[in-house]
Amino acid sequence: MLPTEGFTCFPGQMWDRVLSKVKKAVVFMDDKCAESLHWNGGATSVFESGARNLKQFSSFEAGGENEPKAVFVVSTLLKGRTADIIQDIVGLSHFQYCVVFTTVAHSIHLLANNVTAELEGNPVFEQFEDKLCEWMGDMNYTAEVMHAPVVFAPVSPQLFLAPNFAHLFPLLPRDLETINTKRPEKRRFGSLTDVDLHSLSPELQIEIKSLASAVNSMFESTSTREESFALGPMSRLIAGELANHPQAKNRRKTAPNKASIVFIDRTLDLTGAAGHHGDSLVEKILTVLQPFPGHTTDVQVDMLELTNLQHIPDSQPTLAPGCLAQTQSSTARLLWETMLASKQKEAVMEVRRQLVEAASKENLPIKMGLGRVTPEQLCSYVQLFKSNWGALESHCAVIQLGLATAQTLRHPTLPRWDSCLAFERLLLQALGDSDFAGVLRQLLPLMKPRTAKGEEGSSSESSSGSRSGEEECGPDELLVLLVYLYSLAGEAQIADDEEEEEKVERELIGALTLVITRETELSPLLQKLTVTVQCDTKGCGSIEELTMERAHTAVEGVFDTLRELSHARDHLKQLNSVYTASDGVHQAMYRPFLRQVLEEIFHPDRPESPDIEHMSGGLTDMLKTGFSMFMKVSRPHPSDHALLFLFLVGGVTPSELRLIREVVSAHKPGTQVLVLSTRLLRPTDVPELLFTTQRLVPDIGV
Repeated sequence: MLPTEGFTCFPGQMWDRVLSKVKKAVVFMDDKCAESLHWNGGATSVFESGARNLKQFSSFEAGGENEPKAVFVVSTLLKGRTADIIQDIVGLSHFQYCVVFTTVAHSIHLLANNVTAELEGNPVFEQFEDKLCEWMGDMNYTAEVMHAPVVFAPVSPQLFLAPNFAHLFPLLPRDLETINTKRPEKRRFGSLTDVDLHSLSPELQIEIKSLASAVNSMFESTSTREESFALGPMSRLIAGELANHPQAKNRRKTAPNKASIVFIDRTLDLTGAAGHHGDSLVEKILTVLQPFPGHTTDVQVDMLELTNLQHIPDSQPTLAPGCLAQTQSSTARLLWETMLASKQKEAVMEVRRQLVEAASKENLPIKMGLGRVTPEQLCSYVQLFKSNWGALESHCAVIQLGLATAQTLRHPTLPRWDSCLAFERLLLQALGDSDFAGVLRQLLPLMKPRTAKGEEGSSSESSSGSRSGEEECGPDELLVLLVYLYSLAGEAQIADDEEEEEKVERELIGALTLVITRETELSPLLQKLTVTVQCDTKGCGSIEELTMERAHTAVEGVFDTLRELSHARDHLKQLNSVYTASDGVHQAMYRPFLRQVLEEIFHPDRPESPDIEHMSGGLTDMLKTGFSMFMKVSRPHPSDHALLFLFLVGGVTPSELRLIREVVSAHKPGTQVLVLSTRLLRPTDVPELLFTTQRLVPDIGV
């Protein structure tokens, strides 16, 4: 069996390359690399390696007079905006020695500079070294530029995220229309499955090639020969790029280890991503706590309860937050893995057990509590450490996870989760009983403006039909429910009257527009949603700037996208439904797409799935694939090897991580499965990725 240790060590080994250069240096790092570092030892590892300072990668930062060495760590091409920022920082400093690490391989820099020929050495990096010396003011000073794929964040031993690609998302039919408008009529694509890499924008090509390059680096480092498979149009492009990666051909001839990697488009199952059915503590933590600044995964844990400071409502905190990434403590790492992979009840009980154990080790006066775990109980355990600095320092990592749990369980917006879950269950049952217009109509009673803070209980509330405060679903949750419902639209009964569906949609558009304009404050999602209808690129920063017309235009755009969601699986022959209707005995059920894929892969008869496409990487593979049409030639199968990678393009949920573990344990316990993904999803991420992300033209820092 191929050990997974080589893969779990890979992200840290790549960071070791960077850390070997930071001694006595000021380190400048962009947000995406900082997020990767956050899960690979954090800032502590940088300072332990001898760095003098760690600063944001910004034109407003610089080194001091007595700081002659700088190290830059960036996730982008060394041109355009990135090059300008480096020049600004160097120009404001007194550096004599600069080292630049980029996560983008040199071959992709050549592509970005329109160089198609294979050149010896690293000419683009060498030219940038000359520029650095020029900016430092002396060509005799030292400059080094190199590639370091510090791309992956090991959130757990079974889950690697790629923060660099957090906004990479599978394309939708409306993106196909945009692609086709730039092509001659006779050469237009009939569907997204026909789209090839060269028909995409240069920015998206670079993004896909960079991701394939990062995965290739991982297999290169572990001497692994992989077989690539794909489900979905975007996954097909990435898997194809990896299969044909120029550096991979020699590796595959000699690599002693073998593995399968299956790329899966998130759009094939948005029901699971937008749903609240997971019974996962971590999903709730990620949803209700504020995100860590500049990060897509981690959240801010309020540490106020460990101090004597007073909480002042609506004031900016002066205390540095805690977080979920506790890489320095083995006890906290194990607790985090349990929280990530267990059901909520088990996870909360384990949090309590670890806090009790930590308090007992320090001989703190703990009162044992049995039965149901409450946030008040967890907080009382945490506060025992408050006056004992040594105990607090020893167990700070576990305490932060305990506080994150307590703050989530008592959060005023948590009841929205249960409200959404109840309504999703109602919608599931309704889908099998009526046409889509009838199901949509059930959403209308929810589309009521919320009452502003301080107005709860007023007589106007009942008369206006408004919903009360923080406990009820706001616009963000309503958008999530719409995604959930429209992703299942194809499962509803065929409508007799299409005009009725259009009529209900118009009512929903008007009602949701009113809900948004009646908000007292726009959420980050709503601010981004208004970008498309603003004359500038900032969107509406405040509710005063948002007119009814702008809100209505934005909501119409949302519904244009929603109508396309039910067609994501149209090209699949077998795995084309995630819904089981009620049979009179059993209720209607959501059938996770990922579960169906894994059951297909691990089926004891090893059937050849018409939907899981093997991506050929060379002439031998192509011949094998071709001959198999006429002769009995065994084609590669995802279950051929003892190690399987699942790469979910567009994000994975904590609930799906548990599902993967359960299915593998039930069907093929000897197989090791590692999950790779672009981000760890919370339900509210899904509307952002669908409605506000520039899928065709991602920001690559140029």
